[in-house]
Amino acid sequence: MPNEILDIVLPWLLTVALIALGGFILNKVLQKLIAKAVRIAIVPDGTPNRDAERQREDTLISIFGAATRVSIIVITALTILKESGIDIAPILAGVGIVGIALGFGGQYLIRDIITGLFVIIENQYRIGDSVRIDTVSGLVEKISVRMTTLREIDGIVHHIPHGEIKIVSNLSKNFARVNLNIGVAYDTDIDKVIEVINETGMELSQDPAFSESIIKAPQFLRVDHFGDSSIDLKILGETMPLKQWEITGELRKRLKKAFDKHGIEIPFPQRVMHQAK
Repeated sequence: MPNEILDIVLPWLLTVALIALGGFILNKVLQKLIAKAVRIAIVPDGTPNRDAERQREDTLISIFGAATRVSIIVITALTILKESGIDIAPILAGVGIVGIALGFGGQYLIRDIITGLFVIIENQYRIGDSVRIDTVSGLVEKISVRMTTLREIDGIVHHIPHGEIKIVSNLSKNFARVNLNIGVAYDTDIDKVIEVINETGMELSQDPAFSESIIKAPQFLRVDHFGDSSIDLKILGETMPLKQWEITGELRKRLKKAFDKHGIEIPFPQRVMHQAK
């Protein structure tokens, strides 16, 4: 009797072990293939932040790898059950019914996941970028397959499901801009102001403390507007991502000092009143 049991159990155990081993090996092979395929397929966008690029690749590898792993586990388990003499047809039917139920109840989850994949694949934004999603702005702290986490400058954290995203504005992709308007009095020598602005912007770009953050020195672009009390001048420059606010603040400080030195007035609103006799 024991020999008969062994004759039945041992072949079954061997078959189960081979199926499990086959599933394990297949998973390992596919995980490596997925990793290689993703790193080949994802074309770098030329940004110097290689860590962010690798994080993007790792996110995709994790998503596709997890889906593959779950599929192999399910197929392996069903194969073992079939080899054990269990009729898997009712199980498959039950899975189909559950799948339909989840399809109705989880349609928003599926939408979030699909949209999240496109966000990552298309490299719309990455961890560390400064973005505006609809009316919410902040630094991207985390990107999962389902949602994006943003932190505002005052520390507020927003969790935004990908399916809810309609418009994304990336404020820090590849480069950023100094975009500054500054007003001067109407009796100012415009040519002199332009000279002072360009000299100040060039000095800032050559300062070792800021030079690595500046791609193109801030310079005068145009007379932008005739205001009620001032002539508004537009200044543009290019900086590394996320450095535009620091450089713009430093430029404002230096322009104030330079204007004071050259007697250039930054006017404030004035009102002329005439008294009736």
